[in-house]
Amino acid sequence: MCLGRHGVPSTAKIFLAPGCVTRRNLQPLAEVKAPFSLFLALRYLKPKRTFVSVITVISILGVTLGIAVLITVISVMRGFELELRNKVLGFEPHIMVQNNNVGTLEDWQPLLKKIRATPGVVAAAPFVQGPVVVEFGNQRMTPVLRGIDAAQELKVTDIAKFIQKGGKLDLSGDTTVIGADLALALGVFVGDKITVYSPGNMKEVLDAIKKAEKDPKALEQVKELVMPRDLTVTGIFKSGRYDYDSQFLLVPLYVGQELYGMSENDSLHGISVKTLDANRAGEIVKNLDSVLPSGVVASTWEERNKTLFEAIAMERATMFVILQCIIVVAAFGIMNTLITVTVQKTREIGIMKALGATTSQIVWVFLGQGMFVGFLGNLTGLALGMTMITYRNEFKDWLANQMGIEIFSAKVYMFSEIPAQVVPQYVALICVSAFVICSLAALVPAYVAARLDPVKALRQE
Repeated sequence: MCLGRHGVPSTAKIFLAPGCVTRRNLQPLAEVKAPFSLFLALRYLKPKRTFVSVITVISILGVTLGIAVLITVISVMRGFELELRNKVLGFEPHIMVQNNNVGTLEDWQPLLKKIRATPGVVAAAPFVQGPVVVEFGNQRMTPVLRGIDAAQELKVTDIAKFIQKGGKLDLSGDTTVIGADLALALGVFVGDKITVYSPGNMKEVLDAIKKAEKDPKALEQVKELVMPRDLTVTGIFKSGRYDYDSQFLLVPLYVGQELYGMSENDSLHGISVKTLDANRAGEIVKNLDSVLPSGVVASTWEERNKTLFEAIAMERATMFVILQCIIVVAAFGIMNTLITVTVQKTREIGIMKALGATTSQIVWVFLGQGMFVGFLGNLTGLALGMTMITYRNEFKDWLANQMGIEIFSAKVYMFSEIPAQVVPQYVALICVSAFVICSLAALVPAYVAARLDPVKALRQE
């Protein structure tokens, strides 16, 4: 039987035997709204081992892949940015006060008191920092020495929490705490002694050599100037950032001053400052400008790492746009599928319009297909993306162990593991944009199908 119980055409029978429909008790299809369009949309999507079904599956996979890759990449880049920020703020101070001409701070103790009294400043500590030559066995390297007062430095930075071996930050006497990667490169363990040479007095050395050429008695002065310092390794720190772990060694403040030929009470390279809020460090700098002498400037952690963070933000935005192209390509597949279906179902569309189907009903038949593909792609893409984020490091290790492929080198990216931070707003933006793209791709063939002339459509063979 072709008609429903109340004279409404059975949509399931329309396509099986459209010729048996009569006008008696016929009611417009407009009365059957959402179920009618939804029924046909799902029916057209039902796999029938045809070329159209293959294209539909490929379109869904395209949307899935695009969303999964976008979620993974954006989450990793966001995690990379946050992790880098945490490492920077853990090892570096919020603000550094230094001589603008890369010189030394003279008579620094009164200045330190003024800085500590500045509104917004929590703590401040002196430091000496510069390149040195380190020797152990037959290994020689040129890391960066940072001379600190441990008691004061712990109030400014979180260096103590990075100590991996040695138990605590012990800088009493002629001692040092070095980065894990630097220790590995030198072959150093806790308890070993390393030799440190400083280029800080290079001018004096050169002047003494010139004098020694004329006066052999001046040779002893040269030996005193180039005399190295033997330091005992009391700890090894691991911040997780390769730049710090491979290039820094911490020493007592007075050792750094002696290596650089400074007066213990009168000279420094700078002062580290901790503020109430790292994100408002720029406001505190304005307060410090009133107490700093001429030629001395204060720089925030954001300014010192500005180029790096701007590059990450730009890369994240660029990758979002580029990877959206994957979804756009999948949307073209959806459009191609619906155009093919429109051509194949021209006669059926004519029958529906002849029976009273409205333009909006026809549009929603084909628009519903595109929206369903977009929804299914969103669902599977979200699941795949979250799975990839969860097991990202296991996958990285598997590639390295089984295939010898290193996709996240610590020397390049500065982290031993792949960081990731899922931001719900970003995930929502990705899923919504993908759904909108798929829906827009379906709108064109849907509108074309709805505009078909019933008479011409029924003549279609």
